[in-house]
Amino acid sequence: MKIKNQRFDFQYKKLYVPAGLMISGIIADGRGKESLKNEIVEERNEHLFGFENHLDDYAQFLPFAAIYGFEIAGMKPRTDYKNRTAILVKGQLVNLGLVYILKKSLKETRPDGTAYSFPSGHTANVFAGATMLSIEYGEQHKWVPYAAYGVATTVGAMRMINNKHYISDVLFGAGLGILSMKAAYWTHQYKWNRPKADQDPLTVLYTSPKN
Repeated sequence: MKIKNQRFDFQYKKLYVPAGLMISGIIADGRGKESLKNEIVEERNEHLFGFENHLDDYAQFLPFAAIYGFEIAGMKPRTDYKNRTAILVKGQLVNLGLVYILKKSLKETRPDGTAYSFPSGHTANVFAGATMLSIEYGEQHKWVPYAAYGVATTVGAMRMINNKHYISDVLFGAGLGILSMKAAYWTHQYKWNRPKADQDPLTVLYTSPKN
């Protein structure tokens, strides 16, 4: 299977969703007791006090597994595996690097009283993966973005249900993850793979040799 490395072109409208999420996260980060983020925590404590689940710790990595797993299953990605991996690494260096810097700089307290609340690293991570998965496979398989962002939204919700993050942390983290991965695509030069053969090495896992 030949992969042509289709570019993901920059368009201003592709900034609307991540920028909107990040701005919403900042707006929702109110300090008052009656602020939206504290009201949601109050509702959570009233109805789900003591609830704890570690599903979000593992589910955040599902989109990244699918980025390669879908190709092995026979679905054609937008980008060959070398450039795809380079984009993933660059996007995550920016994404998780900014998460780390913001957490260490702001030192916001989580709803459960522990440190480093803003922004949500789990949410930033899973939305970055969902964005990449959608870009790679969403054009040919329309269901992929729904599934990818469905998983990402579930992880973000679980961070609040587990009392680890406010809605402001989750909204900003989601926007940051999306923007970081889109920026990695927009700036990528596609110089990592100059194969002698047309076939992507991953395709040998699901195609039989010619006789």
